[in-house]
Amino acid sequence: MTKIAIVTGGSRGLGKDMALAIAAKGLDVVLTFNSQPDLAQEVVAEIEALGRKAAALSLNLLKANGIDAFLAALEDTLATKFNGRRPDFLVNNAGMGATIPMAQATEEQFDDFLNVHFKGIYFLTQKLLPTLNDGGGIINISTGTTRFSNPGYSLYASMKGAVEVLTRYIAKEYGSRGIRANVVAPGPVETDFNNAAIRNNPQLKGMLSNMTALGRVGHPDDIGGVVAFLCSDESKWVNGQRIEVSGGIHI
Repeated sequence: MTKIAIVTGGSRGLGKDMALAIAAKGLDVVLTFNSQPDLAQEVVAEIEALGRKAAALSLNLLKANGIDAFLAALEDTLATKFNGRRPDFLVNNAGMGATIPMAQATEEQFDDFLNVHFKGIYFLTQKLLPTLNDGGGIINISTGTTRFSNPGYSLYASMKGAVEVLTRYIAKEYGSRGIRANVVAPGPVETDFNNAAIRNNPQLKGMLSNMTALGRVGHPDDIGGVVAFLCSDESKWVNGQRIEVSGGIHI
């Protein structure tokens, strides 16, 4: 039976490439979006063109009821479009970005990053795990800045660090069901994330390229294939691991 992966934040950037790479592996995909349903539907169409089933659902992790509303919509969508099949994989990719020096960080910003990058992931995963098929997996998207420090990323990287610890606990607590949990930690990638900070700043892009062993910043298709690998039987013995996909930055 064809497996199903849920990819949060799958309408653009890294999430879009993850969704397409997973579909190319032969899985059906449910992707989420926050504010751009048209882009999400374009990704759905691309996945369907690959011969796979796909659907796009709204998910806003900033809102307290965002998870429950998504889960209700997911249940209906699985019943109507996926013949009642249960999901196998959850890719926690949705996020927000901002460069905020610690001295300037506000409590409101802290709470926003906490909700989107840790609390939301924690409870979305908790509530989905009972319906996830045994033998499936959780893939949490982190960042290279949990290993090396980049000024202005204390909020973002701290929450991602918490997710990395959480991932090991998921692997331990759900291993009896054959459910694997792993982290993919991208290095600098040229997308529209964080107001396209890399794409819009040639000086920054050049500096980051020079820090990387392969001499360039990443592209979305550098990441999606690794996530797709973790959604396949090829990675059946990979569990509780942090896989950094950064071209060798700061080594």
